[in-house]
Amino acid sequence: MPPLTHFDTDGQAHMVDVAGKPATRRVAVATGRIEMQPATLDLVRSGTAKKGDVLGVARIAAIQAAKKTSELIPLCHPLALTRVAVAFALPAPGSPVAGVDCTVTAETIGPTGVEMEALTAVQVGLLTIYDMCKAVDRGMAITGVRLLEKRGGKSGDYRSDDAADSQAR
Repeated sequence: MPPLTHFDTDGQAHMVDVAGKPATRRVAVATGRIEMQPATLDLVRSGTAKKGDVLGVARIAAIQAAKKTSELIPLCHPLALTRVAVAFALPAPGSPVAGVDCTVTAETIGPTGVEMEALTAVQVGLLTIYDMCKAVDRGMAITGVRLLEKRGGKSGDYRSDDAADSQAR
């Protein structure tokens, strides 16, 4: 197993030096779900939640979170993002599953990856849905937040075993 890169030889936390790494196109895709009561999902679907367009606000929050990731994660490099795309998927009406899936694709051209930006965006997008719907459903649960794939960089590409299934939802 390779050593953790955020620790120096003395075991002290440090920001990884990426100055010598080439700028390449980096892409990361992350996903997660917020589970809720069917009546809550109906409010989200109809756009009639008391606070307004839940998914529209959550999309903006997710994009904003991707841009602010280095302010939240202490050793994360600030990145010039070239793209952040946020997609929400709702189950078909009448489905036994009540929840919203969020998938974020983050991209940059730089010396380090965008996995943290994609993961942070997913979580903040889902937290925003929770915030906007908590008045009617405090039992919502955020689940399954994970990296589906990453492309670019020295460590090569990564694709989770369930990436195709998750993106098809």
